[in-house]
Amino acid sequence: MLGDQLHRQLPALRAATPATHRVLMVHSEAKLTSKRWHVQRAHLVITSMHRFAVELRAEGFEVDERHAPTLAAGLAAHRLEWQPDEVHATEPASRDGLTMLHRLGVTVHRTDQFLCHPEEFAAWAAGRKQLTMEHFYRWQRRRLGYLMDGDEPAGGQWNFDADNRKPPPKDGRNHWPTPPYTPLDALDHEVLQRVRHHTWGAAPDGTWATDRAGALDRLHHFVEHVLPGFGPHEDAMTTASWHVGHSMLAHYLNLGMLTPREVCDAVEAAYRAGHAPIASAEGFIRQVIGWREYVWGLYWLWGADYAASNELDAHRPLPPAFTGAARTQMRCLATTLQNLHDHGWVHHIQRLMVIGNLCLLAGVQPRALTDWMWAGFIDGAEWVMVPNVVGMALHADGGRMATKPYASGGAYIDRMSDYCKGCRYDRTKRTGADACPFTTLYWDFLARHETLFARNPRMAQQVRAAQRLADLPAVRERAVEVLALLDRGAL
Repeated sequence: MLGDQLHRQLPALRAATPATHRVLMVHSEAKLTSKRWHVQRAHLVITSMHRFAVELRAEGFEVDERHAPTLAAGLAAHRLEWQPDEVHATEPASRDGLTMLHRLGVTVHRTDQFLCHPEEFAAWAAGRKQLTMEHFYRWQRRRLGYLMDGDEPAGGQWNFDADNRKPPPKDGRNHWPTPPYTPLDALDHEVLQRVRHHTWGAAPDGTWATDRAGALDRLHHFVEHVLPGFGPHEDAMTTASWHVGHSMLAHYLNLGMLTPREVCDAVEAAYRAGHAPIASAEGFIRQVIGWREYVWGLYWLWGADYAASNELDAHRPLPPAFTGAARTQMRCLATTLQNLHDHGWVHHIQRLMVIGNLCLLAGVQPRALTDWMWAGFIDGAEWVMVPNVVGMALHADGGRMATKPYASGGAYIDRMSDYCKGCRYDRTKRTGADACPFTTLYWDFLARHETLFARNPRMAQQVRAAQRLADLPAVRERAVEVLALLDRGAL
């Protein structure tokens, strides 16, 4: 069992019994030291593995938990000691992992941790000029039956996204329920001691469950208390709440502690019972059977070379503020990075329109941002971050995934957050020492790539607007200063 397959009903373990099977779980030193992980991510994975082993032992299984230099070394030591007739595993979530298991002679069972297997996604994608997520999502809805009334979508339309773009309430208060909490125990503290030399960030506070019972409790809490208000403010950012109305369930899905089917079943049941409005239920289910599965499918479809895409020729290193080497006076970025430090998590708009947007405008190297986000978020994984960073955030694939870059100045952040109030930078200014870095870099970005984006129907108007700016030369001079400050950690 791999560290992201912590469910009794996953394929390799589903038919196993204590009388016929022994379970191997390898804690790989190479994996732990391969990146500078956020401490809450490392703690979550390792502690959850230990607790799953306890559950299996309680069922009667003999579980061989091995600490080894690598997974391959752990498997070799297990084979040497126990001489198993065969070794079985569920398909891993990474391309390198699958290649390694095949090389090691492991019998690999087709995964069902997703509702669309890569082979099914490839069949859907075959012959299509543009792999549009909305088309994939509607295909998923029809074949899986979620939120369908016969042949028609529940509520009379497929997508209620237009209803789910409200900014945060203007009163500055936290309107969202406090997440559940589980006190840390001796095992938690033991794991934290083990990982502390390889990690960064604030220690876990009990927000993230580390067993299936706790994950189910978080699912119940979301459906009962959070889902009814999830939709309207799902894109909002506020200093009043680090979690807003989000489910914070993705990492449980990614680790196998919850399945996408049981999560979507619970949300649909709440909608059918009148407990949640269609805009909230549809918005959430779209994230699970639409976006999550779409990203998973693209990861496998586009192959290993996709991760190295860099069509905008971006080579700037990560800003020092991202690595903890400096602080920033940009209130939106400071708030987002502080939330990440404290919780190992920020929601999708903070990822895309604060972190990703800044790196897009500044020309940060895609691989550097991918690796940083992979290691820094509790729901991070290669398959998650490669399409989201390369395709969605940085437009490094030249438009294969998104037909336009998600670039914006300070106006978007001001509209969707309370971050700009009290910031030392002015989101309305393009030039001057107090000009918003997002606003300055946005217009510089359009000028820098005007030849490319003038040919893009969704960007041509913005490029023409940049060309008409009377102060464009001054904006571009200020952009040079902003980038130098960003690189020095003085912004």
